[in-house]
Amino acid sequence: PEDVVCNEVTYLDFAEFEETVKVFAKECKIKGKSLPKTADVSLRDSKAIPIQKDLLRAFDNGEQKAFFQLWEEHISSSVRDNEPVAQKLEFYLHVHFATYLLKHSVGKPDKLELEERISRFKAYLETKGAALSQTTEFLPFYALPFVPNPMVHPSFKELFQDSWTLDLRTRLEKFLCLTLKAKTLQHLHQQLVESEHRTMIYLKRFNKMQADYHNLIGVTAELVDSLEATVNGKMITPEYLQSVCVRLFSNQMRQSVAQSIDFTRPGTASTMLRASLAPVKKQDVPLLPSLDYEKLKKDLLTGNDRLKAFLLQALRWRLTTSYPGEQRDTVLQAYISNDLLDCYSKCQRSVLKLLQSKSEVVRQYMARLINAFASLAEGRLYLSQNPVLLQMLEERLKTEDKDSLTWENVLGALQKFSLRRALQSAMIKDGLIFWLADVLADTDSLSDYTLEYSVALFMNLCLRSAGKKMCARIADRVLKVLSDLLGHENHEIQPYVNGALYSILAIPSVREEARAMGMEEILRCFLKEGNAEMIRQIEFIIKQLYSEPLNDNIVSDDEEEEEDEEEDHDIMEADLDKDEVLQPQLGELTGEKLLTTEYLGIMTHTPKTKRKLFPSVHQSIDEPLQRPVTPAYCCGWGVIPVLSSLCLFPPLSCSDI
Repeated sequence: PEDVVCNEVTYLDFAEFEETVKVFAKECKIKGKSLPKTADVSLRDSKAIPIQKDLLRAFDNGEQKAFFQLWEEHISSSVRDNEPVAQKLEFYLHVHFATYLLKHSVGKPDKLELEERISRFKAYLETKGAALSQTTEFLPFYALPFVPNPMVHPSFKELFQDSWTLDLRTRLEKFLCLTLKAKTLQHLHQQLVESEHRTMIYLKRFNKMQADYHNLIGVTAELVDSLEATVNGKMITPEYLQSVCVRLFSNQMRQSVAQSIDFTRPGTASTMLRASLAPVKKQDVPLLPSLDYEKLKKDLLTGNDRLKAFLLQALRWRLTTSYPGEQRDTVLQAYISNDLLDCYSKCQRSVLKLLQSKSEVVRQYMARLINAFASLAEGRLYLSQNPVLLQMLEERLKTEDKDSLTWENVLGALQKFSLRRALQSAMIKDGLIFWLADVLADTDSLSDYTLEYSVALFMNLCLRSAGKKMCARIADRVLKVLSDLLGHENHEIQPYVNGALYSILAIPSVREEARAMGMEEILRCFLKEGNAEMIRQIEFIIKQLYSEPLNDNIVSDDEEEEEDEEEDHDIMEADLDKDEVLQPQLGELTGEKLLTTEYLGIMTHTPKTKRKLFPSVHQSIDEPLQRPVTPAYCCGWGVIPVLSSLCLFPPLSCSDI
């Protein structure tokens, strides 16, 4: 409904039904129906003519201050600073207001006001107007502030004729007509782009809701059949109830009821629910058009920075807004089989080098795309084929500003990389644990996203024996950081803090250091405040703190480097598409329209059977995390707090810790 209202207002505004728009807005207000923000933009655009009249009135009355306030507010800086027509017009407007009193005063003009106007004109010439000082047309006017009586000076004779002012007013009026109308069209174009993007997001949400609905019916069938079984005297085990709850509240709900209900087993509930599912089968999702990847990669390497950024954005949107399942799998496989990011290539010119671009926007959008790839198990496998990428990401992590979206997405990608054993080993070897300990010592500069992903990355690296040994070398710093994080206001990081602490306390020297600093007293403070699951985890940590030396033989896992298969936990977090800094100008193509208009290909999809992934290996919900995870899967969907631990602890990787 909001988009319908917005589109109707946009059409009425574009067709110049100004009175109709006003009546419509008034009636909406009377009936208590608020207009969407994009509709408000359209209503503001409908005021373009009154703004034009206000500017012309200020011009006629010599109201310099009021004129330039409106001028700067409604004429974009890109037009004022970059368009030669606008620059020349603005120069003559300053001349007009500087000499206005000389032309329109009866008798002698007010001396103080005249001096003020001349002073403003002089200040303009020394600042913004200095850019035109080398232009012959404007050169005489740079002497104007120093001429005692310009009205009688031959060089300025034309300036004081009525025809000069009328000509300038006509030029101003034409400029305002074109510029304000172009601004309206640009808003319409932007609204269209945003509407298309919102539509993709809404379809994606609908698709997930439908899949969740199917899963819910499947679980219901099993529960009803279980209830029937109890009536017949068959007991239900706690493990069975736990597995049902995990399925019910996990992010990774099944894609169809056929996967969640076994129709071959006896029970009236299954039979009845199978019939009820007939009208709500998951609709077929079409594959997206094929692309010309050769041309795409060429423009990513040789195009201007703005084109590169738009292409990186469009390629990411194709991945993040596609439907989970066949459509997204096909998009990703097309990217991989055409080596979109040059992960298989050994050429010096590589698309991955865009991560080192001089353009901050290009670096940010490249980092966003890599983070999107890393959100999928197949994407992580593809990215891991390039040995240089990890080093590039680590370099950017240490050089980008911590409050930038580039830094945030680089961190997110590295955290997801830590689900793979070989990449874990490389990050530990590169000393990332030391760097993370420094970053986490000052959490005030971190956003919620970067804090959660930093702590989760730290925990994943601490789970390896090499990571534990690294932590032992700086045990006092690490224990201080973790004890501070235990009381952090962001409770989403609690499982990762507990997991890291439990893991490093397996080292005798770390336990000794922890006992010396009073870690037990610190932990017991939180026994009074946390929920039941967190309390049980802390109890496990205290038990680990006083574990016997007999259990301290830490078996090294550093030689077990056969790459692991990951579990099928693919999550595209919403943060991947947040705060888009790149906005199209009038006539620029973006997103799917850019790809299908300029880069349409023939049969570049290469369907590939998805590799078999290991089933989830669940640990006790009472224990601290002991397997690599990523926040997007653990706590990205706000599961009901009472059952939160059931979704917080399924691991994302089958790495042998």
